Amino acid sequence: MPAESDSASPRRILVIGIAGAGKTTLALQMAEALSLPTIHLDALFWRPGWEPTPREEWRRLLAELVKRDSWVMDGNYDSSLDIRLPAADTVVLLDLPRRVCMWRVVIRWLKHIGRTRPDMGPGCLEKVDWEFLKWIWDYPRHALPTVLRQLDALPPGRAVFRLRSQREIDRFVVHIRTGALARSAASLS
Repeated sequence: MPAESDSASPRRILVIGIAGAGKTTLALQMAEALSLPTIHLDALFWRPGWEPTPREEWRRLLAELVKRDSWVMDGNYDSSLDIRLPAADTVVLLDLPRRVCMWRVVIRWLKHIGRTRPDMGPGCLEKVDWEFLKWIWDYPRHALPTVLRQLDALPPGRAVFRLRSQREIDRFVVHIRTGALARSAASLS
């Protein structure tokens, strides 16, 4: 995977990975440290009652969002990586163990039960069902290989970070806050 960047200061950052890995938390930390706006895809994709945005409308919205000068965008949505990856100068893939992610999703559900999380669309009360847990469990085998192939195919000049533990994420955040993001590629890959 590429690990270099033409710019020491990333302006379009994509945070992707398995549910429960901490994409939203990391996106918020990065946005604050780099003074960039945050785009939470879950808040835009899900309509009240967990109704998804129709595919063509979703793709048009994403095409407009990635045109912005700067952003930290968090969200999985593998089917739209073809729109988001080419626009990003930096990609952070959170690839934590699925048992950790499943635990975090259950804790998140308990914390927000009966309410809508701040990073979700209005009217989407926090929920966890077996289908979602199965998707998390199957992610490393089904979705991750495709994501990795897409990241490997990125042109030179894109910074790609694959973080596999909370310790790596914490270390990455320190690099961001100290302005050493470009130098951190070598130590994290």
